[in-house]
Amino acid sequence: MRRQFGRVFLGLLLGATTSMVQAAPDRWVSDDLSTWVRSGPSDSYRIVGTVSSGDPVTLLDSQGDYSQIRSADGDEVWIKSADLQSEPSVQQRLPELKNRVGELSGQLDGINSKWENRVASMKSTLEARQSRIDELQKTNDSLNTQLSEAQSEARKYRARLDTERNDLLMRYFLYGGGVAGAGLVLGLLVPHLPRRRKRRDRWF
Repeated sequence: MRRQFGRVFLGLLLGATTSMVQAAPDRWVSDDLSTWVRSGPSDSYRIVGTVSSGDPVTLLDSQGDYSQIRSADGDEVWIKSADLQSEPSVQQRLPELKNRVGELSGQLDGINSKWENRVASMKSTLEARQSRIDELQKTNDSLNTQLSEAQSEARKYRARLDTERNDLLMRYFLYGGGVAGAGLVLGLLVPHLPRRRKRRDRWF
C-alpha cells in the first residue's frame, strides 16, 4: 500500500514539475493575423480561445494541418500549422530593428559627415588651385604684354639703327667721293701750275 502511494505521489510530482518547466518558444503566431485555437487537431474540435498576432509559442506536436502549441500562459491548444512562422514576430524584432536602424543611421551620419568634410577639403583645394591658376594667367598675360612691348621697341631700335647706318654709309660715300674728286682736281691742276725759277747763286 505504501509502495502504491509512493508511486502515485512520484507521478504527481513529476507531472507537476513537467507542467511547471516550459521549453523556450520556438514558434510565433504569424504577424498578419489573430486566430482561433482549438482543443484538437481538426476543425471538428471546439474553439477554446484565441492567440494574438505575434505571440511566442512552443511547438509540441503536429498532426495533419494542425500543430499543438503551448502559449505563454501555459495553455496547450491546437492551431493551424499555416498560421505559425519560424521567425520572431515583428513585435519581437521591433526593438532590435530600431537599434539596427539607429546604428545604420549613425553610420550613415558618420559617412555623410566624412564625405562632406572630404568634399569641403576638395573644394578648398580646387579653389586654391584655381586661384593659383588665375595668378599664373595674370602673370603670363603681363609677361606677354611686356614681351610685345619689348619686341616693338626692338623693331623701332632696329629701324633706327638701319637708318643711322644708311646715313653713315652715305656720309662715308660722300666724304670719299669728295676726297677722290678733290684729288682728281688737284691732279689735273698741278701740272699746269707755273714753275718757280731757281735763283742762281752768285759769288762776289
